[in-house]
Amino acid sequence: MSPKYQPRGNLSSPTMFLLLGFSSAYRTQVTLCLCFLLIYLVTVLGNLLIMTLVWLDAHLHSPMYFFLGHLAFLDICYSSVTLPKILGDSFSPQKTISFVGCITQIYFFLCFGGSECMLLAAMAYDRYLAICHPLHYPALMSKKMCHCLVAVSWLSGSFSSLIQAFLTARLPFCGSNMIDHLFCEMPFLLKASCSPNAPLNKATLYALAGSVAMGSFILTLVSYVHIIGAVLQKGAGTQRAFATCTSHLTVVSLFFGAGAIAYLVPHSSSSKEMDEVLALLYAIVTPMLNPIIYSLRNREVKEAIRKALCRGVIQM
Repeated sequence: MSPKYQPRGNLSSPTMFLLLGFSSAYRTQVTLCLCFLLIYLVTVLGNLLIMTLVWLDAHLHSPMYFFLGHLAFLDICYSSVTLPKILGDSFSPQKTISFVGCITQIYFFLCFGGSECMLLAAMAYDRYLAICHPLHYPALMSKKMCHCLVAVSWLSGSFSSLIQAFLTARLPFCGSNMIDHLFCEMPFLLKASCSPNAPLNKATLYALAGSVAMGSFILTLVSYVHIIGAVLQKGAGTQRAFATCTSHLTVVSLFFGAGAIAYLVPHSSSSKEMDEVLALLYAIVTPMLNPIIYSLRNREVKEAIRKALCRGVIQM
């Protein structure tokens, strides 16, 4: 049975959307389903490990790891917006999502993504204070300041995504209910819209998303410009402190780099497979890689994992 539509004036808004970003071949569906399931398990377990270590290990009770624990929680939420639905659709004969469900998915996807952008900027600011102002760092990066930065990250992501989701929900679709993508995402929903003011709507929505993404990226960039300047001026002692930034810098490069390519590169029908790969990279793969990067490149996290394993062996 085809999805139903509910009229709105001379236009209509579909009550259901049909997702076209899945292969119809059974063997391909099985392979994708297993890959997505493995990625989701690694993402959840890896980030839960980081959260548990930060909570239990006294050596990780510092602002840097406080932010890392929140980043791990955000990564679980971020991947949970899309992956469970993708897994559920892998073997479904008709890959559909309700209009309300689609707008809800867009809201949470943008909310967690925007919050992660701001949190990464807060982590860069924390490293800037630790390296450039080490004597004043305990006073400047107090527990109250840490909670304020996390709250600002969540509020900025939530507020911006709420406006974007509301504006997207008001777009007319003229009975078009097909989204040529793996999940509901704003650029692909704009392609399905038939609004006469489509360029204005697109500019407004991209301006809102860009204000959070670009603002946090500029703050991160400015922090690292000052950090690199301090490292070049002060020498060996600061270089050792800069080693604590490498994990964060790797995560920032992956997250902002994949997102920028996905949103700034023009979408076309000839690059459908590339669009899907990019969407998987920044929406699914990056949250999985973050705990791996911090575990492999951070000495204190590796030491905390070693201690936890030793305690587990002793208890057994």
